[in-house]
Amino acid sequence: MLVPIPALNDNYIWLYGRENLPIIVIDIPEIPQLLHYIQQHQLKVEALLLTHHHDDHTAGVAQFKQHFPMVPVLGPPETQAKGATEIVNAGIVHTEHYAIHVLQTAGHTEQHVSYLVDGHLFCGDSLFSAGCGRVFTGNYQDMFDGLQRLKSLPDDTIVCPAHEYTLANLAFANQLLPDNVAIQQHTQYVQKQRATNQPSLPTTIGLEKQINPFLIAQDIETFVAWRKAKDLF
Repeated sequence: MLVPIPALNDNYIWLYGRENLPIIVIDIPEIPQLLHYIQQHQLKVEALLLTHHHDDHTAGVAQFKQHFPMVPVLGPPETQAKGATEIVNAGIVHTEHYAIHVLQTAGHTEQHVSYLVDGHLFCGDSLFSAGCGRVFTGNYQDMFDGLQRLKSLPDDTIVCPAHEYTLANLAFANQLLPDNVAIQQHTQYVQKQRATNQPSLPTTIGLEKQINPFLIAQDIETFVAWRKAKDLF
């Protein structure tokens, strides 16, 4: 099971679980829609994963813990103040039913992490479809290195970013790379999806390597120039 639950204006709360097993929840800006879905489908929760400390990913944690006090909340050190109960940096973390690979993807925040579970990548605000997060730390090398780490994953890796930014990202990508046919074709698909209020996500690493300027960038200089241009787009 892989479900994006819309939250706030353009966030997604991701739910993942194997059949007949408890689920993992990733990033919660708010709680009502999540609670409704869990109760409606009679789901059990095994873990909550936090990618970074920003409120639009953590504001629902306190209420979540009231409803699920025994569920571990995993996150990088910067999320401890937001309610994380188990601090992670990199490596593999085991819950009862899942092996969760923690990948360092700093740059958007100093300690941002992404999670890989059963070929599903939950990348918060590091990698978006056709884009990447703003580099609030100013450390473009960290951001570039993290994205290269994600780019090296298998092409069939299912990518689950935390925001519905795809159309705006594709508009920038098309301006930057006007001869890229894959960007043009994917734009048509996403326009149809969004016209009926359907998610443009998940995506895949293979697709992102074709349409995402920040994975196409071959060196740090190009990456920085393009990311700074996106800030002004």
